[in-house]
Amino acid sequence: MKRLLIVTAIIESGAGLALLACPSPAVALLLGSPLDTPAEIALGRLAGSALLALGVACWLAKHDAQSCAARGLIAAMTIYNFGAVVVLGAAGIRSQPVGLALWPAVILHAAMTFWCAVGVLRTPAQTAK
Repeated sequence: MKRLLIVTAIIESGAGLALLACPSPAVALLLGSPLDTPAEIALGRLAGSALLALGVACWLAKHDAQSCAARGLIAAMTIYNFGAVVVLGAAGIRSQPVGLALWPAVILHAAMTFWCAVGVLRTPAQTAK
């Protein structure tokens, strides 16, 4: 699970920093249109802050990857990644055109959903190997 936590930390921290620093271009890469209003930009930055927090939590949990807290974090990341697949996938199906990064992001989140689910379903004895 340590590798999963490290990979998740890197992905989510990167996405979070992108949304914090330049939310409109980051969203345009995904959805094909930029954020226009101050409220949309604020929500983009809030999402970035949340993703950065998840990334930091995963990074810190890598030191104790066998703990119940780390397993809970991976369970939460399973739900988040599955939600990202559904929300982004639905946006891609309903919206035309879509951003260049949308379908790669859906595929990445689907793969991370699977990896996280496998990590959660393993018993602690299996993850220690």
